[in-house]
Order: sequence, then C-alpha cells, then structure tokens
Amino acid sequence: MNNDNDPLVEFPHTPVMVGEVMRYLRPLPGQIVLDCTVGNGGHASKIMNCIGSGGLLLGIDKDMDILQIAKQNLTKIGGRFKLFQSNYTDFDEVLRLAGVDKVNGVLLDLGVSSLQFDRAERGFSFSKDGLLDMRMDQSDGITARELIQQCDEEELAGILWKYGEERRSRRIARAIILAEQKGGIVTTGQLASVVESVVPRGKMKMHPATRVFQALRIAVNNELENLKKFLEVIHQYMAVGGRIVVINFHSLEDRIVKDSFREKAHQGIFTLLTKRPLIPNDDEIVKNIRCRSAKLRAAERI
Repeated sequence: MNNDNDPLVEFPHTPVMVGEVMRYLRPLPGQIVLDCTVGNGGHASKIMNCIGSGGLLLGIDKDMDILQIAKQNLTKIGGRFKLFQSNYTDFDEVLRLAGVDKVNGVLLDLGVSSLQFDRAERGFSFSKDGLLDMRMDQSDGITARELIQQCDEEELAGILWKYGEERRSRRIARAIILAEQKGGIVTTGQLASVVESVVPRGKMKMHPATRVFQALRIAVNNELENLKKFLEVIHQYMAVGGRIVVINFHSLEDRIVKDSFREKAHQGIFTLLTKRPLIPNDDEIVKNIRCRSAKLRAAERI
C-alpha cells in the first residue's frame, strides 16, 4: 500500500517537453550524457533507452529523496547509470568521480520537481501549508524563513524585485517584516495570507504570492548565480559535436541562457540549435499545466 509520507513512493511526474529534449539532445548508442537535474528520472529514462547498454547516464540532484526514486526508476530501464547528490555547479567533481573527461550530451532542467511542490513539508507551494523551507537540499543552507528573519525591509524588497520581478515588492516586504515583528511567519500558508492581505487577488489569474515564492526560492538556492557559474564552464567538458539542452521556467533564467549561448556562439564555441526558445504545445500544457512557462534552448559544441 502506498504511503504518501514515504519518500520512496513513486510520485507521478511528467517530464517537460520530452520530444523536444530528445530531438535536440540527440543521444546516440554508446554516448555519455550528463543529466544535471535528474529528478525522478523522467528525461533520463528516455535518454538511457537511446544510449543503450554501451552508454552511460550521469545524474545529479541535490535532493536525496528524489535520487532514491530516480535509482528505482532507472534500474528498471537497464543499462549503465551513476547518480550523485550534489549541486549541478559541482559537475566537474562528479565527472572526476565517474572517471569521465568529456560528455556527449548535457541536460539541465531548471524546474522544481512535482515531488518537491506536492509535499507540504518542503515549503515550496502556497497551496499546501507547510514549514517555510524551500531548500532543494534540506541538509544544507538557510531556509526561506531564516532568510526573511535575516533581512530588513529594504533587503527583502530587493530580493522580491530582483528575483521575482514583483512590482509591489516594497509594499509586500513591509507587510512581511511587520508580520515577523508581531509573531513571525512560520508556514507557507501564513506567508501567502500576508501577501494576500496587501495584494488582493481580485481578477488576477495568478495567485498574488506566486512571484514572492519564486523570489524566495531563487534566493534560498542561489539559482541564478549557480546557472551563470555552470554556463561559464560547461563547454570545456563537452566533446566536439556534443549538445546541451536547457529548460528554464522564467524570464530571468531564460535571459541568462540566451546571453550565454549567444556569447559562446560569437566566440566560436557553440552553434545555436534554437534561434528562439521552444515552448510546450497546447496539448502538453493541457496535460501538465506546470509546464506552461517552460522554454527550451539548445546548442552544439563546435
């Protein structure tokens, strides 16, 4: 009998833009592919089917619970794979441990997994009340609650503006700091309520706290800084003809990927495979509403 509190339960998860990923990554038999955010193994399973028993899939994720699920799912596929609990920015150490110098394919899916969103205790979602955590790796770093406690009003407003592009950042930051002074914000539900108290939903399709949660999650996990660091050096570990596919979920990430790919194309390092970002088709969005903001960019190592 399934137990929703068991981290090894196979939570339903639909990998984003699978067809597009496989077309642009183009994994071939015997190749080595690095999945930098392996998650439940959704994309990795498809990749392993292509690279076969002579290939090698290297999977990285910061979340140990998810890696255990990925191990179960990939074992069913057969073939060779190695999984590592790590930040994808430390991929060079992962390659060293795996005894690999160059890879033929790189996949980076920057989305938060369904497992993390759907478990209240992870603190990623305002729709499921839980402790205000938001760490991808719960064994490391400060929580979203601790981040809020460390900030003054101006610093918090800056985070909401920089990482969430929240136009009401000052008003929301003032309300959050006031709530902290009155007794503290401990749960996701409390934070969402504070935001709604100063930004009524009205006719908004998006929950008023959406950008606030995005901003805090990005800040807690250093997501934009990690992405920049990764894109600066990944080409050095790609074989000639190797391909990189990046899926991002908001404009801040997409701008970083676009600028990095274009710069390396100008330097003669990459050939751009996507002049503009690809987006999910209507059918996929209907089946998986969480993919609606996904954008995919791809390049090939010259």
